[in-house]
Formats: sequence, C-alpha cells, structure tokens
Amino acid sequence: MAETRFDVGMTCEGCASAVKRILGKVEGVTDIQTNVEAKSVAVTHGDSVSKQEMLEKLQKWSQASGKSVALSS
Repeated sequence: MAETRFDVGMTCEGCASAVKRILGKVEGVTDIQTNVEAKSVAVTHGDSVSKQEMLEKLQKWSQASGKSVALSS
C-alpha cells in the first residue's frame, strides 16, 4: 500500500465529505483521512492508483467549489 497526501482548501465537514466521496470512487483507494483544520488529506491506496488520477478528480471539484487543491510534498 502507498500513501499520497494532498493540500486541500477545505473549510468545513461538507468539503471533507465531498473529498472522501470523490476519492472513494477511485478503484484501489482503501482509506481516506481528512483534516479540515490542517487542510490536508491522506489517501491510502494500492500501487495501481495514480497520484495524477486522484489529483485530476480533486481538481474538477476544485473548479466547481473554488477550493484549492495541490499534491503535497
């Protein structure tokens, strides 16, 4: 299993729920931890899941919601 972290401009639990719902649809994702206060998301996933695929899905939500999304270092 691998872990990927994102910096996401979440401002409430509604944002966190949306992020979990979006990433939960990606095949191979096994766990999603969100932290609204820290504006961070940690995704545990299989090796077949691409960071770019998850980032693209979050960017679509970002465009609709106006929230920032970036791959964390």
